[in-house]
Amino acid sequence: MKRKILIEPDPILRKKCEPLEKVDDEVRKLMKEMLEIMYEAPGIGLAAVQIGILKRVVVIDLSKENEKKNPLFFINPKIVHRSDNKSIYEEGCLSLPGQFAEIERPAECTLNYIDFFGKEKELKAEGLLATCIQHEVDHLDGVLFIDYLSKLKKDMIIKKLVKHKKEIERIVV
Repeated sequence: MKRKILIEPDPILRKKCEPLEKVDDEVRKLMKEMLEIMYEAPGIGLAAVQIGILKRVVVIDLSKENEKKNPLFFINPKIVHRSDNKSIYEEGCLSLPGQFAEIERPAECTLNYIDFFGKEKELKAEGLLATCIQHEVDHLDGVLFIDYLSKLKKDMIIKKLVKHKKEIERIVV
């Protein structure tokens, strides 16, 4: 059965994820499944917690619709440096469908992680990739992009999502 993307205010989205001990076929299978779910949604990033798995795993693909897919796999990602210069992107999230807000984050970041094959790597990211990495690593710590907004804006978005969730859960006969 295919996993579903959890929608805020699901309490699982606020939990901190555990690091993985090793990268094996089961982990690779999970990352492939996460990619499928992300592409289908469609989105550019997905953290395991968004499908109810409390592990430090992220998939990202910034390729455009008509470009060759270029998936990135991050296991136990850890941001080791954030630049002082900032950038602002309008962020959305698969766990907050239809909700967008301009969020200011460091324009560049350096990430240590384990790749698809279990190799330790470092990546210096900037622009949209840096924003996306920070957004997804936040998920692993139970943080959503709306947490950077004022309480009023955040509450308005959560209220909309609760209403939307109830509409989806209604059964029409």
